[in-house]
Amino acid sequence: MSASERTSFLYHASALALSGHLKRPLDHLIEVQAGTTLPRAGGHGSARVENFRFDQMVSFKAGYAQVSGSEKVENQKVIHTTLSTSVVEGLNILDVVTADRIVARLASSHESGSPESRILMIGSRFENLRIAGCKIEVELDHELGLKLDTFEATRKEFESNPDFRKMADDPFDSGKLPKKVEAHGIIRCSLVKEVQPANCPGVARYGHHGHVLAVQEFGKIHLAEVVFEFGRKTLTMLRIELGSPNGGSITVTQADSNGRPPLGS
Repeated sequence: MSASERTSFLYHASALALSGHLKRPLDHLIEVQAGTTLPRAGGHGSARVENFRFDQMVSFKAGYAQVSGSEKVENQKVIHTTLSTSVVEGLNILDVVTADRIVARLASSHESGSPESRILMIGSRFENLRIAGCKIEVELDHELGLKLDTFEATRKEFESNPDFRKMADDPFDSGKLPKKVEAHGIIRCSLVKEVQPANCPGVARYGHHGHVLAVQEFGKIHLAEVVFEFGRKTLTMLRIELGSPNGGSITVTQADSNGRPPLGS
C-alpha cells in the first residue's frame, strides 16, 4: 500500500433538506434549508434547521443533513467511504403533501484499484406520507438498488432489462429512449417499486410503477428519483411541480455522492 493510495482520493458528497422557487401567487425563492457539502479532502459536515415556515405554504418541524468522508484499511486495501444523508420531519406543503419523516441516504465505498465507487441507497424511506388526504404507502425497490451499485451495472441493466427501461422512461416525454447509454452518460429513474392504495380521489398516477402522482389543482409529485452517472448518484425523495392555482417547484430531501482518485493516479 503506497502513500499515494492513502492520499490520492477526491471525496464528494452534498445534502439538503428543502429548497424551492415559488412563482404564483407570489414569486419567492426558498433558499436551501439545512444544506451541507463535503470538502474534497473528506471529513464531516452537518446542518440543521428547526421550525421552518414560509407564508403558510411550506413548513417543516426539523430538517437536517450530514456528510462524511474517510478511509479505512481492510486486507491490505485502502477503502474510501462516503456518506450523505438528508432528513425532513413534520413536512407540510399547502396542506396537500404531509409526512412525518422523509429520509434520503447514500453510502459509497471505493476500493483502491476499482474503476468506480459502489453507491447504495439503503435506509432511504417515507414515513406516514399523505397526499390529498390519502395515506400513501411507498415501497422502494432496495433489491434493485443493491444491484445497481455502479454506473456500469446500471448501463448493463438498462440495455438488457426491458422492465428497467420502462422505469427510466419519462411519462411526460414523448421522445424514445436510446438503446444504449454512453459510459459517461446519464440515466434517470425512480426507486419506487409500488405505491398503495391503488386509487385516491383527485390523484392520477404516471410512470411504470406510478411514481409520479398528479393532484388536481395542485401539481405533480415525483417520488424517489435517482440520477445515475459514472461514479455518482443523486437521490431526490420528493420533487414537486406546482400547478394552478400555485406555481413553482420544491425539492425535499436530496442526497448526492461520489468520489474518485485524481486522473492519472
